Amino acid sequence: MALVTPLSIGLPVFNGARYLPQALAALIDQTWSDYELIVIDNASTDKTEEVCRAFASVDKRIRYFRNTENLGAARNYMLTLHHARGAFFKWAAHDDVCAPTFLARCIEELASRSDVVLCHSQSRKIDADGRVGGLYDHEVEALDELPSHRFRRMIRTPHYCIPIFGVMRTEVLRATPGHGGFVGADRNLLAELALHGKIRLIPEPLFERRQHAQTSLAMFRDERARLAWFEPKHHGRRSFPTWRRLREYGASIRRAPLSPAERIQCLAELGGWLAGRHHTGVYNAKLMLRELAS
Repeated sequence: MALVTPLSIGLPVFNGARYLPQALAALIDQTWSDYELIVIDNASTDKTEEVCRAFASVDKRIRYFRNTENLGAARNYMLTLHHARGAFFKWAAHDDVCAPTFLARCIEELASRSDVVLCHSQSRKIDADGRVGGLYDHEVEALDELPSHRFRRMIRTPHYCIPIFGVMRTEVLRATPGHGGFVGADRNLLAELALHGKIRLIPEPLFERRQHAQTSLAMFRDERARLAWFEPKHHGRRSFPTWRRLREYGASIRRAPLSPAERIQCLAELGGWLAGRHHTGVYNAKLMLRELAS
């Protein structure tokens, strides 16, 4: 029988040696210590392997795996979930930093509120050198009672997808497709989780999200390049991110455990999304026409 731990942390990484030691140290120093940390190295070519093995040698909670080839970001994210044995799960990025009480506060919320499926906190900005900026101003939570209202909040409210690094119920996460291999998959996953339950935002800045030149958004401005980063087999293919987002939103409505009335209402909300604005400010319908013409 597999060992069950309260929390599994999945840290997928590729060439993250510069920031990885600080991210790992912050997780090791958490006040909540009962967890396993699953680090999967996506065939890094820098000193990532050296860093990981050094930390794993002194902390038995760390389980280190190394892929023989780069599988793409999406598959590597999902591999960490595949190895998870905890009732709760959190993805961690190699360049972000959690405050010491981040895990404890999130787990306390999840343990006390069975209707919450994901918990995260307010987030600060930090730069490449660790200098702290202000708070991210577009944070989102969905505490509405009706799934359709939570769904609307997640798809119609401009927000960063920082909650993808919150603590989730593993069982609920595994009831979804997880992190897909397409541009904007984190946004779709958050919306689908909201169909299963509430998303809670702790009103304290317990998380630091780093902005630097090596993030995927900074490195891959072109949609085709970003698609290949998520899934290498799509290298060179055209990307239709808004069309794909629409299709995946529809699929999540079909999958979710909704009443017939709520399913219809969610579809109506999706119709409103078509006429609404993308988080960049451009109307979604206009983006879809632009993608067809490109």
